[in-house]
Amino acid sequence: MKKRGWLVWCPDEVVSSVSDIHPTWLVQQGVQAVLLDLDNTLVPWQRVDVPESVRQWIGEMKRAGLRLCLVSNTRRRRRLEVLAKRLGIAYVPRAFKPRRYGLRQALQQLKATPEQAVMIGDQMFTDVWGGNRMGMRTILVLPMARREFIGTKVSRLLERILLWAYQRTGALKQGAGTLATILASKK
Repeated sequence: MKKRGWLVWCPDEVVSSVSDIHPTWLVQQGVQAVLLDLDNTLVPWQRVDVPESVRQWIGEMKRAGLRLCLVSNTRRRRRLEVLAKRLGIAYVPRAFKPRRYGLRQALQQLKATPEQAVMIGDQMFTDVWGGNRMGMRTILVLPMARREFIGTKVSRLLERILLWAYQRTGALKQGAGTLATILASKK
């Protein structure tokens, strides 16, 4: 179900990192395809070194039968290709999230419908909004590093305000104090 009004930026779940997302839980929810942001979701911004915890998590996702695709707004296509190859997953360059085009491409590659997919990323105004526009489940993760694009730094303040408002109104599911951790870390 597509979210409307001020809920278009509201994620279905909020977690500290991708490794907090268990593949069995996704499969139980009917998820078959996982669309993943790259920068500050799987690797620190503009880096190519994939943390071991992320490599292990990707392996767990694959072993659970989930199909994965990197959906990135990065302009550095070669870097995206290298990381996708290292991780053994599909990719969509220049996705222009929150626009639907790149997300549709990813769903086509994974042979999945929006109802069978989840979008996971660290930004509400690109990853979450894009996934919600498509009618997918959305999971917001805590950014891996403080270093990021200047425009993203500005949007973090607005994200923090929205997360607080979503929590306050009950629009956002509260899970094990994770939201409090995220709000505190976004200062």
